Amino acid sequence: MVNNIKIENAELTKALRHYFGHSKPLDFELVQSLWGGYGAIIRYCSNQCDSKNIVQYCIAKVVNLQQQGQHPRGWNTNTSHQRKLSSYVNEQHFYRYFASLTNDECRVPKMFNASADDKSIWMILQDLNAEGFAKRSIHPSLSLVRLGVSWLANFHACFVNHSNLSNRKHLNKLWPIGTYWHLGTRADEWEAMPESPLKEAASEIDKRLNNANFQTIVHGDAKLANFCIHSTESMLAAVDFQYVGRGVGIKDFVYFLGSCFDSQALYEHAPSLLNEYFSSLKRATHKSSLNFEALEKEYRGLYAFAWADFERFLTGWSPGHKKLNDYSAEQTQFALQEIYT
Repeated sequence: MVNNIKIENAELTKALRHYFGHSKPLDFELVQSLWGGYGAIIRYCSNQCDSKNIVQYCIAKVVNLQQQGQHPRGWNTNTSHQRKLSSYVNEQHFYRYFASLTNDECRVPKMFNASADDKSIWMILQDLNAEGFAKRSIHPSLSLVRLGVSWLANFHACFVNHSNLSNRKHLNKLWPIGTYWHLGTRADEWEAMPESPLKEAASEIDKRLNNANFQTIVHGDAKLANFCIHSTESMLAAVDFQYVGRGVGIKDFVYFLGSCFDSQALYEHAPSLLNEYFSSLKRATHKSSLNFEALEKEYRGLYAFAWADFERFLTGWSPGHKKLNDYSAEQTQFALQEIYT
């Protein structure tokens, strides 16, 4: 029992003991409960030092597939439940097949072991705190936001090669469309929207984003809370890859800015940060055969559509949400004007 989260999994216990190289009991602490009560993220440590006199740590993410989660905002539908369960399998596939394709400019934790059956899903992951990424932020400085923009650009650069992305081995194991808010999985929220030009245009907005030429792999939930900050405040690492999948990188960028800034700050900083995103992406892809000028033109053209896409989700999911601000509304109008004129 970890802070009232019941964890009973003999296979996980065996794997943890193998990871630490001994069979003695393990110390642990709850990092956090999973969204909606589906399980927990737990930090384990060895109760004895290794050969280098260092205490070892790891993270276990444990999901109970027999738990019907309780959505904090009341969306307790079977669609919501199945989407959530699918996301945990999706995350395992990312760590197993794609995490090794990233680099130090877009750090992600390593996965040491994993399992999935009809009762549970679990993963044993590298503890980023032990690697120096122990800081978190809820009120980021501009320099921290710039680090996040750089992380995203470098992550997208690892996979953005539209000429062969569809042929990349194991790509079909990830969600065909990344992000948790895309229209294909949010029919309930779309139905809840009031009648409006945005509701009518939802399908067209979705089509333009999904049919863009320069697809990559997007994080899909690249909010500030999913980034870990190095003690030097010069590097970031990202976690929570449940909603990773195919998509245009500008969707991650827009969602990240929305998690960092209010409307006033978006008006002030978004244009320069958009330029920084493209500068970082260009540097990270300079050795490839990518037509970067065409990519930048396409992504800039989709910037307002990415805002409108998330605005559509929030309007149905949580009317009155603080992210439904003047800047987002203005960008949404830009997208609608392009569709209707």
